[in-house]
Amino acid sequence: MRNIKIVIEYDGTRYKGWQRLGDSDNTIQHKIEAVLSKMAEENIEITASGRTDAGVHASNQVANFRTDSTMPTHKMRSYCYEFLPEDIVIKSVEEVDLNFHARYNAKVKKYIYNICNNKVHDVFTRKYDYHVPLPLNIEKMRKAAEVLVGEHDFQSFTTLKTKKKSTIRTIYTINIINDDGNIEISVQGNGFMKNMVRIIVGTLVEVGLGERDANEISDILDRKERKYAGHIAPAKGLFLEEVNY
Repeated sequence: MRNIKIVIEYDGTRYKGWQRLGDSDNTIQHKIEAVLSKMAEENIEITASGRTDAGVHASNQVANFRTDSTMPTHKMRSYCYEFLPEDIVIKSVEEVDLNFHARYNAKVKKYIYNICNNKVHDVFTRKYDYHVPLPLNIEKMRKAAEVLVGEHDFQSFTTLKTKKKSTIRTIYTINIINDDGNIEISVQGNGFMKNMVRIIVGTLVEVGLGERDANEISDILDRKERKYAGHIAPAKGLFLEEVNY
């Protein structure tokens, strides 16, 4: 038995997210598992570092799977490149220790969110950023973001319904860069819940637009209710950028 680690890049635009669904084969996980299973001539199940939502992209998603196949890793990569759709690419394939687990061993995840903050949208990036035509106050957004850094209960910043799972997470950094109206928000943390990054971005955008005050963030965290945080920013602007182990 071998344990194989893969790094994946994908455009999530036309998919219903990462996770395999019982009523649809239009997910990233299903597409990759179908190709790997045919390649290995056995049923392959892959585990990812996290489940990206419908429409979300990844530059470096990490996953692993176990197989009895003796195929060299470079041939596995070539096989996947040939048979996967063009919006999913396996960037690297390597054999790792049997104890490696893409999800449980992940220490830090980094997401990047792109915003086009100009009066008109960019034709060439419109599918991969959130167009906000009104001016954003970046300094106020940075002030609000500072409050979110650290260990907090982020229950207000997720659409996760279950009460059985902890909603405590640690955000290490939130950096906001403005390059002539092209705004990049990078968020690094030890883990993220459903829609968490997109709700953080939506809240920061509302602060930037003057629709809420940066000083409200502490109160939103304390209330622990989704309705007090901002809107969910569109999925198309979000990328899983990096996973560290």
